[in-house]
Parts: sequence; C-alpha cells; structure tokens
Amino acid sequence: MKQFMIKNALVLTGGAMQGLGMGLFLFPNSIPSGGAGGIAILLNYWFGISDGLALWIVNFSMLLLGVNYFGKRFVLWTIVGITMTSVSIEFFEQSVSVPDRNLMVDLILGSVFLGTGIGMLMRQEVSNGGVGVVALIIASGREILPGKPLFYINCLVFLITAMIIDWKIILLAFASQWISTKLVDYVCNLTFHQAYTLGWRKKP
Repeated sequence: MKQFMIKNALVLTGGAMQGLGMGLFLFPNSIPSGGAGGIAILLNYWFGISDGLALWIVNFSMLLLGVNYFGKRFVLWTIVGITMTSVSIEFFEQSVSVPDRNLMVDLILGSVFLGTGIGMLMRQEVSNGGVGVVALIIASGREILPGKPLFYINCLVFLITAMIIDWKIILLAFASQWISTKLVDYVCNLTFHQAYTLGWRKKP
C-alpha cells in the first residue's frame, strides 16, 4: 500500500507539472509540447475544443493502441497521468493569468516544467501519453529505442501544425523539445524513489 501511495503521488505530481508547463506557458503561445500537444492545438484551432480536453482525447485514443502491447497496468497508470495533466491544463488556462507575457520566458519555463513532469512519469514507468505510446509500439516491434520514431512522429506533427497555423511554431517546438528532453534525462538520473525499473517492456 505504501508503494502504491508513493507511486500515485509521484504520477499525479508529474502529470500536474506537465500540465503547468503546457497550460500556463506553452499552449497560450501555440507552442506544441510534442506530437499530442500539436494535434491538440490543431483540434483547438479547427473545432474550438479546449486544450485540456483535446489533449486528453488525443492521449486516450493513442493509449488504446498500447493496451495490447504493454498491459493493463501500464495503461491504467498512464490514464491517471494524462488525466491529471489535462485537468491541470484546464485549471491553469482558466484560473491563472500571466501579465506582460514574454515568449522566450514562457518557452523556457514551459519546457522546464514539461520536461520535469515527463521525467517524473517515466521514472515510474508511466508514459506521458500521446504519440509516445505509438513510438514505444514501433520500438517494441522493431527492437529499437523509442527516441528515433518519437522524433520523426513529432517532427511530422510540428510541420503540419506550422503549415496550418504559423511557421515560427516549428522553431519554437524544436527549442522546447530540446530543453524538455534535457530535463527528462536529468530527472531520470536523479536519485529519488521509483516504484519500478526504467526499462520499457512488452507485456508477457
């Protein structure tokens, strides 16, 4: 029970920090946080769906693809994480305002919170959802690391988002990805509680 409570607290905290970075800093500037974030921005742009709900829809849809590969426990914990992220995005977008926004400050702060949140989730073997699940499926099937397919999928989404909304988005998205992935590596190397090992494994 203690292990469960600690894992639950870390997953919720990681999801909240990810939502803080996206909802308060990145999404108000239409900066995609990744492939799922880019699709969420497009859904908001086309249909007026709120960013938090759009991200949850994208994440949940992608996650359904992963249940046969990684098992129900992986999916349940990831649902907890992505739901917390979406709730946090809704809260920060609707309840917190940032006066005199600065694009570069928002980019850096948003990417730092995003990377820290994702790192906390990954230390608990919980996906941050979205196209990361697709990348893990591809990596599992081809027995490669997930970084390369994730990079290519994100790049494709960034390109489409930039073509539809604004070309400067792709530069901001790449900068955000660089900062946030550095933070993911840093958090994953810290010494603090993790309930399971870091190795992604296909379910038996």
